[in-house]
Amino acid sequence: MSLAHSTAAAIYLDTNRVISPISPLVFSGFIEHMGRAVYEGIFDPASPHADANGLRTDVLAVLREVNYRAMRYPGGNFLSGYRWLDGVGPRDQRPRRRDLAWQTLETNQFGTNEFIEFCRQINTEPMLGVNMGTGTIQDAANLVEYCNAPTGTQYADLRAAHGYAEPHNVKLWCVGNEMDGPWQIGHLEAAEYGAKAREAAKMMRWHDPSIQLVLCGSSSTFMPTYPEWDRITLELAWDQVDYHSMHYYANNRDNDTDSYLALTAEFESFVDTLTGVLRYVKAKTRSKHDVYLSWDEWNVWYKATTPDDFRGNWKEAPHLSEEVYNLEDALVVAQWMNVFLRRADVVKIACVAQAVNTISPIHTTRDAVLKHTTYYPIMLFSKLASGIALDVGVKSPHYETQKFGAMPLLDVSASYDEATGASAVFIVNRSQSESLPVTLRWEDRAPQQIDAVHQMSGSDPKAFNSLETPGMIVPQRVAPPAVVDGSAEMVLPPLSFTVLELHL
Repeated sequence: MSLAHSTAAAIYLDTNRVISPISPLVFSGFIEHMGRAVYEGIFDPASPHADANGLRTDVLAVLREVNYRAMRYPGGNFLSGYRWLDGVGPRDQRPRRRDLAWQTLETNQFGTNEFIEFCRQINTEPMLGVNMGTGTIQDAANLVEYCNAPTGTQYADLRAAHGYAEPHNVKLWCVGNEMDGPWQIGHLEAAEYGAKAREAAKMMRWHDPSIQLVLCGSSSTFMPTYPEWDRITLELAWDQVDYHSMHYYANNRDNDTDSYLALTAEFESFVDTLTGVLRYVKAKTRSKHDVYLSWDEWNVWYKATTPDDFRGNWKEAPHLSEEVYNLEDALVVAQWMNVFLRRADVVKIACVAQAVNTISPIHTTRDAVLKHTTYYPIMLFSKLASGIALDVGVKSPHYETQKFGAMPLLDVSASYDEATGASAVFIVNRSQSESLPVTLRWEDRAPQQIDAVHQMSGSDPKAFNSLETPGMIVPQRVAPPAVVDGSAEMVLPPLSFTVLELHL
C-alpha cells in the first residue's frame, strides 16, 4: 500500500448538516430455508438450549442483542417454489417436500406461525415474502388474508383454527425474490414480472391497505438486465409499491485486500444508479408517490466455492455456505453500514443475509453459539446509530487500489439523536500498515467528553474468531481522547473500525 500524500486526517461534524432521518429498518435481518438457518439455527428442538417451542434460547439472546428491527422470511430463492399452506397447521400433517432451490429436503416443521412467534420473541417486525415464481397472485392475496384479516372468512378462519384468533398484522411484504435471475424458480422477464407484481400488490392491498410492499429489483449490479429491469418493473408497478429491492454480495476472491476495503465505491454507485432510476420513473409516471430502496440482501459471501456449498444433495438442514468471517470482512461490513447512514435519504430497509449459520454473523453447534467478526459492527451500528444521519466532512490521505484508483484511507459516518443528545461516529481506517492521526472537530456544538470508544483492529486481515478462540477479533474499549475547544485528537491503528459514543 502506498500513501498518496500526508498521513494527517480530519473529521468535521455539524448537527446542522443533516442527510436524513435514519430508518431503524436498515438494521434488519433475513432468515431463509437454506442450510441450517432455520433448522439447527433458530429452530432446534434437539438442542439443550431449545425452549418448549423448539426455538434456541441462546440464539434468541444473541439476536436480541443485535436488535434487528425486521426479519425477512422465508427467502430468498426458496420463496419462489414455496407453498405457504405446507407450513401451517398441525405439524404431523405437514408434507415433506424437495426444495428445488437448494436441493434439500424441507420438513415444513417451521412455517409462517412459528416465524411470527420467533419474531415476537426477539421483538422484531416480520417481513414476509410471497411466491412470484410458482405462486399465483391469488396465493399472495390468500396469505395476506391468513395473516392480517379478522376472522369470518376462509383463510382468516384457518389461521384461527391453527390457534391464532387475532391477526398477525404483518406490515412488510416482499413481492417475490430475485425474479430477474435465470436461476430463480419461475423466472420472469421484466415486463412479465412487473405486471404480475402490480396485480398481486393490488389484491394484497385490497385485503389490507396498510401494508408496505417491496418490488423485486436487480439481483446485483452484474446482471445484464441492470438497471433496465429496475426501470421497466418500476414503471409498471410504481404506485402499488413502497420499496424497490437491491441485492449485493461482496467478495475478495482476488485476494486484493486494498481493493476489497474500498468496495464502498461499488456500494455507493449501486445506490446512485437506482436513485436515478427512482427519480426518472417518478417523473415519467407523473406520480406524487415515493418509492425508496430496500437493500434486503447484503453481506460478504465468497469462501463457499464448491457445488456442495450451494446444493444440499437432498438432505435435511445441510451445512450450506457457512462462511468464517475475518477482520477484513468485518471492516467491509462496517463500511457498508456507513453507506446506509450516508444514503439514509433513500435506503430505508437493509437486511443482512442471513441471521444464523448460512452466510451469517453467528454460527451454532448443538450447544454453543459463535459470534463471527462481522457480528460486532452490525451490533454496534444497531445499538448506537439513531436519529439523523449527519453529512460528515472528511479530509483524508488517499491510497492506490487496483480496482478503484485512489481512495481515501478513512471511511466515516455519524448519527445524532436530538431527543436524547446521543451521537455516534463510525470510522474505518483502510490502511493495512499505517496508523493514522486524526482530528475530530465539532463545528456547532461539542461534547464535554467522549463517553466511550469501541475499537476493532489487528495486524492480520485474515484473522478470525473460532469456537476455540472466540475473542480473537472483538471490539475493545480504549481510552477516549479529551475534548479541548471542540476538538479531539486520536491515532487510528491500521485495519481498524472505531466507534465514538458521546452526547452533545
